[in-house]
Amino acid sequence: MHDASRPIRVLVVDDSASIRAAFARIINAEDGLEVMASVGDPYQAADKMRMALPDAILLDLELPRMDGLTFLKKIMAQRPLPVVVCSSYTDSGSEAAMAALDSGAAEVIAKPRLDTTEARREAAIRIGDALRAAVAAGRKGRATAPPLSPGEKLNADVILPPLPVRPVPPTIPVTAIGASTGGTEALQTVLSALPPDAPPVVIVQHMPENFTAAFARRLDTLCRIDVREARDGDSVRAGLALIAPGNQHLVLRRSGGSYRVGVLQGPYVSRHRPSVDVLFRSAAQQAGANALGVILTGMGDDGAAGMAEMKAAGARTLAQDEATCVVYGMPREAVLRGGVDRIVPLDAVAPEVGGWGMHGLRRPA
Repeated sequence: MHDASRPIRVLVVDDSASIRAAFARIINAEDGLEVMASVGDPYQAADKMRMALPDAILLDLELPRMDGLTFLKKIMAQRPLPVVVCSSYTDSGSEAAMAALDSGAAEVIAKPRLDTTEARREAAIRIGDALRAAVAAGRKGRATAPPLSPGEKLNADVILPPLPVRPVPPTIPVTAIGASTGGTEALQTVLSALPPDAPPVVIVQHMPENFTAAFARRLDTLCRIDVREARDGDSVRAGLALIAPGNQHLVLRRSGGSYRVGVLQGPYVSRHRPSVDVLFRSAAQQAGANALGVILTGMGDDGAAGMAEMKAAGARTLAQDEATCVVYGMPREAVLRGGVDRIVPLDAVAPEVGGWGMHGLRRPA
């Protein structure tokens, strides 16, 4: 287990020397992180691990001599460690990333672009936060998630300007859910337990672009409701969950007595794109008391400010409890900021979502 008094030591496994060098620069520049070693294949990684175990591994999936998924399975079978998988944007890479999460990877990030200053800045945020989240998820008996590294953090104002609280006429009920580390399993637990006629659900899960499409396809095969990656202008309806596409923000837009979604470009908000704060602000403004807000397991504080706005607008709000969270970060921050009506275990979320709309809301004729 990592000693929190020293930097997190990272083993980088990637067959590209230039990528290894770029990752090393990013990791060594991050507060509280350092590269223990950087190697080109799993056999070299195993040699390093015989001498000293890292606190976390940043693992490519396309590797020589042994593929990354096989190596990940060996790690989890022999000596489980926090692993962040770095995968390509291809469809096969996305499916492999889903398999990696099933096999024990804590986080998945996409191979970052490093060709511009902004791309490098976003890569540093994503890599650093993913490694910290993976280590936090691997801790046993933790009370709370550790803080993320300091740095500039934009709020939802850069996507949606704040508006005064105003009453929203009755509409169909809608549920907005935000999740991060551990959220893929948590969302599967929630969505697979919903009835076919469940109220509509809109979701932000912190994942890279293309990976959310693979995640939605997998959930669609496991759930009685339909699950799709959201497209700009999609209608929100009963029996459907829409997941924000990776690398784009998702907003809710009222359309008479129902809703559509908008998919937007823009900078990172609360260190993420998509951002839960953006979705929750849109739900506060567009749905008000017609919305249920749910914040699930995750590192950091994305969604905490937006949930407080939802509550102020009359929405009902829930947070997953510490005992069932993989990382008790986002729910904890939402509670501390006063935005949560109730704290519930994960298995209680689906009944709350499934029953939403039966708490005095009038459905439009």
